[in-house]
Amino acid sequence: MPAKPRRLFSLYAITWRLPIIIWQFIFFVGPVLFMVAMSFFLVRNYRMTEAFEFVNWSKMLSRGYFWDSYWYTIFIAAAATVCAMCIAFPAAFALAFRASDATRRWAIFLLIIPFFTSYLVRTFSWFVILSESGVVNGMLGYVGLGPYTMLNTNFGTLVGYMTLTLPLVVILQTVTMANIDKNLIEAARNLGCKPLATIWQVILPLSKTGLIIAAIFCFILSFGDFVAPFYLGGSQEPTLPILILDTTKSGQQWPRAAVVAIMMMGTLFAIAFTGIALAYRKRKGAK
Repeated sequence: MPAKPRRLFSLYAITWRLPIIIWQFIFFVGPVLFMVAMSFFLVRNYRMTEAFEFVNWSKMLSRGYFWDSYWYTIFIAAAATVCAMCIAFPAAFALAFRASDATRRWAIFLLIIPFFTSYLVRTFSWFVILSESGVVNGMLGYVGLGPYTMLNTNFGTLVGYMTLTLPLVVILQTVTMANIDKNLIEAARNLGCKPLATIWQVILPLSKTGLIIAAIFCFILSFGDFVAPFYLGGSQEPTLPILILDTTKSGQQWPRAAVVAIMMMGTLFAIAFTGIALAYRKRKGAK
């Protein structure tokens, strides 16, 4: 008997998918469309009026301070991503290949605990640690070093980003490497592959997808974070989230702030889709 043609739309599948579709339209697509529309509004006498003008786009995209903030935000988020990935990898490697299953479960649980507290509270705790009379400078003073200025600097911003992203990156890397078939690693060692070569030629390729996803999450969270650059970085070089705040305070310019937000979302979408494409791209010759 000839096989029945597959229906393009399954009522059963659509029924189960409908709630998440409705949720996305109400709480994501709808606000995004409104923000795009608002970017064409005009502000007159501190009140927004409906219009379809490109004034906000031309003024924001022609300002040097916008592009300074744009490239600085990308740079500091990329630096945070590189630092988080490099710091997390040894810890994740040890948990995945050196620790027992029970130790790994407890370690992941302990890494989740910081998310039980407010990120703002965790950020403010760094004031006690990084201030010129804080814990770090106090310890350095015993060996005749310091005091060093760590707050209101790029270093302070990076510390805040690490506070936000590092536990998540360690968890993602650990879960990814823990799922690697250990027989492949043993086979590489039996064939004479040295430890560093095993990491480079076996472990990294097999965990590529998870590592890239972890990097994407880290970059997205850092790129859109307002707390760390504002409180620990001191807004010395404003990032795009800080620029949005400053723009809304300047004459209630919500349409211009919407332009900045749309540029942020467009950048994040481009980076996220590029990273996902690289993560799931098959190597040449692989089936």
